[in-house]
Amino acid sequence: MTEFKLPELGENIHQGDLVRLMISPGATISEGQAVMELETDKAVVEVPSSVSGVINDVRVKVGEKISVGQVIFTVDNGTASVARAPSPAKAAPAPSVPKVAPEVPQSTQSTATAPPPAALSASADVTEFKLPELGEGIHQGDLVRLIVSPGATISEGQPVMEIETDKAVVEVPSSVTGTVKDVLVKQGEQIKVGQVIFTLQAGATSQAHAQHTSRDESHEHERSTFQAAMQSEGKTEEKALPPDPPNAAPVASFSMPLDLDRAAGAEHRDPVPAAPHVRRLAREIGVDIHNVLGSGPGGRISEDDVKAYSKTLLTSGAGIAAATHLKQPALPDFSKWGKIERVAMRGVRRKTAEHMWEAWNSIPHVTQNDKADITELEQLRTRFGPKVAEAGGKMTVTAIALKVCASALKIFPQFNASIDMEKEEIVYKQFINIGVAVDTERGLLVPVLHDVDKKNIVELAAELTGLSKKARDKKLTPADMEGGTFTITNLGGIGGTGFSPIVNYPEVAILGLSRASMEPVWLNGKFEPRQVIPLSLSYDHRLIDGADAARFLRWIAEAFEQPFLLSVQG
Repeated sequence: MTEFKLPELGENIHQGDLVRLMISPGATISEGQAVMELETDKAVVEVPSSVSGVINDVRVKVGEKISVGQVIFTVDNGTASVARAPSPAKAAPAPSVPKVAPEVPQSTQSTATAPPPAALSASADVTEFKLPELGEGIHQGDLVRLIVSPGATISEGQPVMEIETDKAVVEVPSSVTGTVKDVLVKQGEQIKVGQVIFTLQAGATSQAHAQHTSRDESHEHERSTFQAAMQSEGKTEEKALPPDPPNAAPVASFSMPLDLDRAAGAEHRDPVPAAPHVRRLAREIGVDIHNVLGSGPGGRISEDDVKAYSKTLLTSGAGIAAATHLKQPALPDFSKWGKIERVAMRGVRRKTAEHMWEAWNSIPHVTQNDKADITELEQLRTRFGPKVAEAGGKMTVTAIALKVCASALKIFPQFNASIDMEKEEIVYKQFINIGVAVDTERGLLVPVLHDVDKKNIVELAAELTGLSKKARDKKLTPADMEGGTFTITNLGGIGGTGFSPIVNYPEVAILGLSRASMEPVWLNGKFEPRQVIPLSLSYDHRLIDGADAARFLRWIAEAFEQPFLLSVQG
């Protein structure tokens, strides 16, 4: 008896979650054949076998956390020479294959052993599996991943490779059952529809079918248990799980969580039937893949399923709730590389982090950029600065931007609104309250100026100066930061030529101002030096279209360029 233990996976990687097991007792494996997929804290990796022979006992289960050096399975030494495809005479008895208790009905057997004629070609000794049709207008693709190897036992519906076409990466399931004899393609190769991918040893089908039948019985038992649990909660199985095909792939035995609350709070959850690249896509776009229902055989999840679920979150009230369940992955131990210091995240910084996380995960952001020539505006700002100073304020570009934005929000009311996805309504506000981001020692604070449209620039400048002072003196009250309908953030005092501000939820837009600079502008048939300020508008694309955003930002730019417009339209 030979033991196969989990080998070293890489520097500082000592364990991982078993997300997929590609072997079962009685299966014949060869050295180098992939036996499982393991998800570590860095990636999902395939683990190849370092032994050959017939598997006697598998000592781990899908979903377990396993450690380097742990015994995964044992191999019968007496059959180690059967690493390559066995002959029909030796494959039939298979003394180490466990017995199958119930007899499979004749109808099931005929279905399991009758592959689609388009995908295979049979001779007296071998059966060929050819690349089937992949879709309309798709005739070839690049082989990005091969999941089978000589000596491996496969069943109908089991994924055997991943093909990248000019449209997507797709998994190709097997239409045959048996033991692989020869693999005729290599990873990275471009293969065509109808090309032979691998051959199967004749006579091995019965053994593979017996194993597949055992899996079907196990799956049927799990389905019965699941159905009883669903009935106890007043749910029906039809709503919880899609129907399985008669010959589902081995991954069909995975189960979905009973409900979202249980899934979100569980310390450990069953792995999902999805390829590594699909799980990676889900992680990248912030989707909990355990909540996605698969449309493939046995509930297998595809990229399209993940994207469709993400779209559903964004177009329903569940987007914000789902975001709160997303947890940041555990950090590595930075102290291994040098000295570190941990400081508790408190007050403003913690609240800012929570709010920005919520805003980013609930709003589909788009940023529009433009520039405004503020040469004339700067002259007026210098001219009226002393008058504003007498009133206790400062004539800043931000103070002028308050009045400009208030006028723009009257003309473009969708920018002064919020979205109620639960009720599928748009909330238009009949008041204009604008928040201004203030940089303080404690972090970013956003005091709100109320009824901005009813005040002149002198009044706004004085009020803004007062609120900014309160923010820096730590005297802002919660009421000073509530009720905003739009936000302005100005980084011009620090620098930069543009940025993408995050919308301050539940608002739908935010204007960013960067540092103004002298630029050559073509005027009256020649270049003239003009003072230009970059403008950045981020907005919620669920409510605001790109054309509306461009018009809104252009209106603001022209108001900066022609201050007289404020007295005419504001």
